[in-house]
Amino acid sequence: MEKSIKFASIDIGSNAMRLLFCRVIKDKKNRHTFSKEALFRMPLRLGEDAFSLGLITDENVVKLQKTLSAFKLMVDAYDPITYRSCATAALRNAKNGHSIIEKINESINLNIEIISGEEEAKIIMSNHIEKHLDQSKNYAYIDVGGGSTEISFITNLKKNKSKSFPIGSVRLLKDTITDNDWSKMKIWMVNNKKGIENEIIGIGSGGNINKIFSLSQKKKGDAISFNTIHNIIEKIKPLSFEKRMTNMGMRPDRADVIDHAGSIYLFIMKSLGIQKMIVPESGLPDGIVRELYKNYLDTN
Repeated sequence: MEKSIKFASIDIGSNAMRLLFCRVIKDKKNRHTFSKEALFRMPLRLGEDAFSLGLITDENVVKLQKTLSAFKLMVDAYDPITYRSCATAALRNAKNGHSIIEKINESINLNIEIISGEEEAKIIMSNHIEKHLDQSKNYAYIDVGGGSTEISFITNLKKNKSKSFPIGSVRLLKDTITDNDWSKMKIWMVNNKKGIENEIIGIGSGGNINKIFSLSQKKKGDAISFNTIHNIIEKIKPLSFEKRMTNMGMRPDRADVIDHAGSIYLFIMKSLGIQKMIVPESGLPDGIVRELYKNYLDTN
């Protein structure tokens, strides 16, 4: 008889909010499978406020609270064994971010945490991506969000160096990234690439690279090349906002940032000499569940 336990995770990002319900099933041979039972996505772009105005507007605070109230009701109905709620770059950078979260936690009791870029990278990296890896090869795990980009080097199946940068698709859309930001990221990448003799393979994480991968019509598990990503972005750029939605099946909050996110992936790949990228199609909500399950096993 297979046994299963339920977990939930909430990701309050810069471009959208996500609620994931996931069941972990363990069979007689002690093998476990993570089964995503539901994923709810609310396109609330907090980063547009945070990166342009430096704070979250009253209007979006109301929308944030209403969304989280709905999420809490669904979490209570799903009745997971435990859950975790994390807020990232937008609320991290907004002047009123911490006070907003304090008030929401008092009224809704979701125990929301504003996590650092380093913690975000650690959680994302907790996704079990080893099935995609070869111990003899080197990798760079690249997660591009709306407000930040996390890069981690992986050698011998272990994370070597990791850093978060204030570069993201919404920031780029709002033109709030400086030349100095790009320079700092490139210098860090080049310095940490030293000593890695062989080819570096990319591992792409984030909703935009997932969409780019789907547009490539590659099979799940296949790698996508630098040239393919470049060609898809060049195909998207001339299209109007409306055509991106109607011709390419993009949501509105994806249609206006996907080429910006693509340019960030390409910049990193070019800086590191990466010619191909694996796209496991998992992100922060998945990583939160993985960590919750690990903590559950450690304490039971």
